[in-house]
Amino acid sequence: VQLQASGGGLVQAGGSLRLSCAASRRTASNNGMGWFRQAPGKEREFVAAISWRGGDTYYAEAVKGRFTISRDNAKNTLYLQMNSLKPEDTAVYYCAVARGSAGTSNAEYYHYWGQGTLVTVSS
Repeated sequence: VQLQASGGGLVQAGGSLRLSCAASRRTASNNGMGWFRQAPGKEREFVAAISWRGGDTYYAEAVKGRFTISRDNAKNTLYLQMNSLKPEDTAVYYCAVARGSAGTSNAEYYHYWGQGTLVTVSS
């Protein structure tokens, strides 16, 4: 499975962005998916995850209430709507496909990763 993330860019604090992640084939529609991010000089961290049907979602505390993860299995696409962005949200955002049908915050559970898209939030 190949993943193509897009939608990153430069935005002012308080603004919004919507990230997309297109999967190359339908296999991803049977798997949980997630978003992770890595800021300069920091380790990769979990952002959000979603089950294969989209019924279960999980969020890191830092983004809860501001970010929304969703998916469209007919389009093989994962989304991350990011609102009320803060400078500390600046990072490269990666989408990933889980080994099973659930979503999880554990990066070891994911076996396909996209190339990342840069989000920069200015103060």
